[in-house]
Amino acid sequence: MKCPRCGSEMYVDSHRKYDLHMCYDCGYIEGRSYDEGDSAMDHKLTNFERMRSMNQNEVIAFIAGGMNIDPRLVSTWLAESHS
Repeated sequence: MKCPRCGSEMYVDSHRKYDLHMCYDCGYIEGRSYDEGDSAMDHKLTNFERMRSMNQNEVIAFIAGGMNIDPRLVSTWLAESHS
């Protein structure tokens, strides 16, 4: 079964009282209402797109937090890549 919001394959969630189809990509759950004009793909940003809207300190925190790296190493790496 395809997701009506994003078109990805939906999976059966059998951990509930009744089995429901749900999409792991956009979070849609069968039987819940959603806005037909609002597509989940319109709001889904890639990490690169998300980083382009951040300042340097936010990018350092984003990379360091996501990869469990010391922020000073990320800061040094960014400074060297801009030179």
